[in-house]
Amino acid sequence: MKSIREHIQDFLEYCEVEKGLSNLTIKNYDYYLKRFKDWIEKNVAKNLNPEKLTADHVWKYRVFLARYQNLQTKKPLKRITQSYFLVALRAFLRYLAKRDVKSVAVDKIDLPKKEARPLKFLLADQVEKLLDTPQTDSLYGLRDKVILETLFSTGLRVAELAALNCDQINFNTREIGVIGKGGKPRVVFLSDGAVRWLDTYLKKRQDKEKALFINYRGKIPTEGFRRLTPRSIERIIKKYVHQAGIPVEATPHTLRHSFATDLLMGGADLRSVQELLGHTSISTTQIYTHVTNKQLKEVYQAFHSGNKEK
Repeated sequence: MKSIREHIQDFLEYCEVEKGLSNLTIKNYDYYLKRFKDWIEKNVAKNLNPEKLTADHVWKYRVFLARYQNLQTKKPLKRITQSYFLVALRAFLRYLAKRDVKSVAVDKIDLPKKEARPLKFLLADQVEKLLDTPQTDSLYGLRDKVILETLFSTGLRVAELAALNCDQINFNTREIGVIGKGGKPRVVFLSDGAVRWLDTYLKKRQDKEKALFINYRGKIPTEGFRRLTPRSIERIIKKYVHQAGIPVEATPHTLRHSFATDLLMGGADLRSVQELLGHTSISTTQIYTHVTNKQLKEVYQAFHSGNKEK
């Protein structure tokens, strides 16, 4: 009879072969389930079979996650991080049930209530200031300008942006075909500015790398070596936000938020914005309506004649 450790390995192979999940998703499952397996082996038993896993074990694991503190920072795990551990565990238990392996039922594990996180986005003048910050006389400065323009033009996730190849850009239709979360394809569109700067950037490149955004410093380039990572792009955004003097801790996702907010403030309907962002559920997109509704209320209070002193 296989242990939890062995079943986890089978589950990861199932995710790769049958489910066709991305390498990043499989890597995350591996990380979170390894922590669960380590906790089980330390606190319950070595080589425990799934059949002997109980709801009480899972509850004690949840208590462990809730009380865990980082050894260096002494900070606890955020609720969203606790949820990541439990989402992975639920996916694993769902797999066991599919394979007719008895264990704890998935519906016994509820996810922690989500923390309300403020939605950060840039105002139009802040976006303009940020886009104008890179010095485009060098190739890497030009690259950074294109990164900023493309993020705000398309609303891409940073991982989607980092994965772009040069041949994905269709200058005739001004579109980019991308593969988003869950392997779902969608089309995003390029603004006049993004098209112009992308064209300039690609014409000035001398390399034959297929990656759209590459690193110009460091080691000799090899196939696939020079592609910028999502983390590198995050650092680039942070640098220019600081240089522009924008009082917001902006990230690539802040530009994604700014893209969506800009569309809704301009009159776009929620379903269209959902499609452009690649959200599976409309409820995910609805977070932006809270922002735009607040903005509309401020406009109403400032300009509606009924609010003016008689």
